[in-house]
Amino acid sequence: MNRERTLSREVSVTQIPSGAKQTLPSGTRVFLHQTLGGSFTVQTDFGLFRIDGKDGDAIGEQVADHAVKAATLADGSPDPAAVWDQLRKVFDPEIPVNIVDLGLVYSMDIEKSEAPAEGYKVSIAMTLTAPGCGMGPAIAADAKDKVLLVPGVADADVRITWEPPWNQSMISEEGKMKLGLI
Repeated sequence: MNRERTLSREVSVTQIPSGAKQTLPSGTRVFLHQTLGGSFTVQTDFGLFRIDGKDGDAIGEQVADHAVKAATLADGSPDPAAVWDQLRKVFDPEIPVNIVDLGLVYSMDIEKSEAPAEGYKVSIAMTLTAPGCGMGPAIAADAKDKVLLVPGVADADVRITWEPPWNQSMISEEGKMKLGLI
């Protein structure tokens, strides 16, 4: 697979690791590093960037289909398994392991939304691998956007916390295998 690409149109991107929003002009040459969770990590002559899956066509890739194939539970609440599946589609753009298997998600709670919102609210507490990670807000926003696609979810709140501090022992066995730690 050819990983060298040229942008066919202007694209809004997120700079890695700062998290700053920028625009790459049409004709920019990029090298595709990873395609995970419906987004693309690319390198240019002036840094690393994340391109959202909806802009995959600009680098000759399929536009990501973010549809969730899940039903609500009998009471109309979202299926917790579907929420966890969505969280497994969220990646730190520098690490090829999802945030669940990295051990970054500390909790996920589902509760009935209060009026005027109809449906259910999902609250997530997560951390990052390093306190200075500029991508934190972008990763949290990606998690929120993906969880909001789950049927029955009316609202989502993703909170970044530093307690307890993350360490490599929190990585799942599958994550450790992907990273070559076991």
